[in-house]
Amino acid sequence: MVSTLKKTVLATLATSAFTSSVLAVDIVAIDGSSTVYPITEAVAEEFQKETGIKVTVGVSGTGGGFKKFCRGETVISDASRPIKAKEAKACSEAGISFIEIPVAFDALTVVVNKGNDWAKEMSPAELKKMWGPDAQGKIKNWNQIREGFPNQPLKLYGPGADSGTFDYFTEAIIEKSKSIRGDFTASEDDNVLVQGVAGDKGGIGYFGLAYYVENKDKLDAVKIKNKEGKFVEPSLETVMDGSYNPLSRPLFIYLNAAKAAFDPKVKKFVEFYLKNAGKLSKEVGYVPFSKAEYDAINAHYKTLKTGTAFKDGPAIGLSVKEILDKATD
Repeated sequence: MVSTLKKTVLATLATSAFTSSVLAVDIVAIDGSSTVYPITEAVAEEFQKETGIKVTVGVSGTGGGFKKFCRGETVISDASRPIKAKEAKACSEAGISFIEIPVAFDALTVVVNKGNDWAKEMSPAELKKMWGPDAQGKIKNWNQIREGFPNQPLKLYGPGADSGTFDYFTEAIIEKSKSIRGDFTASEDDNVLVQGVAGDKGGIGYFGLAYYVENKDKLDAVKIKNKEGKFVEPSLETVMDGSYNPLSRPLFIYLNAAKAAFDPKVKKFVEFYLKNAGKLSKEVGYVPFSKAEYDAINAHYKTLKTGTAFKDGPAIGLSVKEILDKATD
């Protein structure tokens, strides 16, 4: 499944007299998912206060973050989905090994305008009818989605193609990666999506739970019909008990394995991240793992195993235990 860094990167770099100087970083540079950003930014702020070590956190989307990571421009990449085969290949070709670390769970949240008093509950099939590629130029009003919905113009807001949230949504709802209508307002900045839906009575969008929690006064969350046929609202409880499906998903950070093994600043930051991920992910609106689960993740990190445990896709519908079992095997 996953290769061992000790057999590859460590063995090679340990022979170099210049290892520490070559691998040392002045700044812990991070980029990637806008969904994971609130957790990583919170960790970075606390870490900088405690250590004085500078950390920068960018937001270019999961895909954009992996591009920078595989070019060696960052040492950590935030991701709201597992790394794809082509991204892993790009890293490999650049000589970059990575360690995959799940940090929290998220409920991808479908939101509507506060003035929307009709779409309190929706099914994945209705979301597919609304967002699918066949809807482009044809599905323009809410009354085309369900009988009884008003003749209100339908305005769609969603993440751009570099977003892991975009990838997860298309695979979970459209059931085909990257397959979606093109006539919607796209942005890698979730705050732009919040503003769009909040300012448009016919607006509907989707993004991570933290951005909904932060903007509850501006938006309403839609209850989603799960595989048991029940309409469920996204929350810490419904993610943990598995009832909010299929839009629950794990969030990750990816570590440059050589930096994580040798650079003291990076090691210190990762250890701080794992120690505080539970508390801070909950504070910003996400779903933390249990202490025992974070202990297992920390033990996984210390083995320095490289590669991804998700070669078969984005792990749609897996429970917290199943995610951790895959990641820590």
